[in-house]
Amino acid sequence: MGGRREEILEAALAIADERGLDGVSMRAVAERVGVTPMALYRHVGGKAELLDAMVGHLLSALLPPDRSRDRQEPQRWDERLAALARAVRAMVRRHPWAAPLLFSRPAVTPDAVRAVDVIYDALIEAGVPDREVPRLERLLSTFVIGFAASEVSGRFTSGDPDPRGHRGSHPEGGFPAHARLTPWLRLPADLATEFEADLDDVLRLIEAAAGR
Repeated sequence: MGGRREEILEAALAIADERGLDGVSMRAVAERVGVTPMALYRHVGGKAELLDAMVGHLLSALLPPDRSRDRQEPQRWDERLAALARAVRAMVRRHPWAAPLLFSRPAVTPDAVRAVDVIYDALIEAGVPDREVPRLERLLSTFVIGFAASEVSGRFTSGDPDPRGHRGSHPEGGFPAHARLTPWLRLPADLATEFEADLDDVLRLIEAAAGR
């Protein structure tokens, strides 16, 4: 990636950290790097291309180094997927605005496509039939980004009783399932434990798909 384009993307990321994704505009980025908005268009074709490039930039930073010449034993497919899932969750926790960006922009830049290809490769190695690979990649990606988004948005409020639990004690008593589950509706103090359990379940589902 060229030096000026790298500078532009770093500026866009910094603005998103400071002001949120809505604060990222061609004018704001141009001001940050000290050029006119028209000069910016020589490096990124517009706001849509800028956002796509930000997706690629975020994802490329999560990919493991090329171990093709490494004498160390390569990681198993499930270890690679788990490491990438944890890296995505950590990245969204650092940059809360990244979750809606990842949900709204397809992987179109080489860096973003490379990240998806890493997942495809792991699923193929697991023995998943080719026709099932894209579906399971979407399932895994949606789980990881969705879990992280729920954490940073406050939908998961660690340590507090799940507000849904209050519905079980509604005066009309119209929520018997909630009433029955009230002791279990409190979210865990450490959501990392639940994330790991959910991730294990998804990996087992992938193994089941490979065995079908």
